[in-house]
Amino acid sequence: MSDAQSPIALQIWDMKYRLKGPDGTPVDDNVEATWRRVAKACASVEDAANRCRIEEQFLEAMSGYRFLPAGRILAGAGTERNVTLFNCFVMGTIPDDMGGIFDHLKEAALTMQAGGGIGYDFSTLRPKGAAVHGVGADASGPLTFMDVWDSMCRTIMSAGHRRGAMMATMRCDHPDIEAFIDAKQEAGRLRMFNLSVLVSDAFMTAVRQDDAWKLTFDGVVHGTVSARALWDRIMRSTYACAEPGVVFIDRINQRNNLHYCETISATNPCGEQPLPPYGACLLGSLNLTRLKTPPNCD
Repeated sequence: MSDAQSPIALQIWDMKYRLKGPDGTPVDDNVEATWRRVAKACASVEDAANRCRIEEQFLEAMSGYRFLPAGRILAGAGTERNVTLFNCFVMGTIPDDMGGIFDHLKEAALTMQAGGGIGYDFSTLRPKGAAVHGVGADASGPLTFMDVWDSMCRTIMSAGHRRGAMMATMRCDHPDIEAFIDAKQEAGRLRMFNLSVLVSDAFMTAVRQDDAWKLTFDGVVHGTVSARALWDRIMRSTYACAEPGVVFIDRINQRNNLHYCETISATNPCGEQPLPPYGACLLGSLNLTRLKTPPNCD
């Protein structure tokens, strides 16, 4: 038995990618049936004259484990289900008002119901204690809304077969950044999220120089902390509970080939792909050890 068909690999295939009926009865008899289903679905958009040939080429690449498409394609292609074939998304910018926040919560819920993971920048929400004009109240802060997203994700996951995946980012100069850094040290909180701090070049300079660091929102300074102490806080939390991660956001935007027309402030849930608002992540796996000859690209 090859490593690709080891017991644990077959178990993961059965749990995550194998097509089953509503009662749990397998439709895909084996891994080869999954490959055939996917190859047929992917070739269906080709001209009728080329469809069979393309299907066989795609099937050959998968059956030799030279190429495997993204997980949502393996799970969804050819199933006739109303699901996404894209793995993950960075969603739109959350507006700082109640209606807009819950519009985006609904959008996130529908995306996750279709099988997509999501990433969000919560830096756009006013900090805890800031005035909410017109209603005579103080803001509860972005972390309380993240709790709502977290509950939504657990609810959607309970209706499906895939664990929900979300990324939340926050700028290093947001007034609630310290609470964001410490959030997952609280038992059971934000367990459906991965967390990452958006670290700027200016912040790293302040860390090196041991300068004070202003925490601001909408041009208003809400407080000042030691940049080095804030960095140490991130590092201690990462050591203690593996979160938050760090995203060097200025470097990402500087090196983005589309920097002139988009701004990145979040990543997909796993953190390996920074994306603009409504950017999508679709990662296939190319097995270089099995590419003994160049692939047939006819």
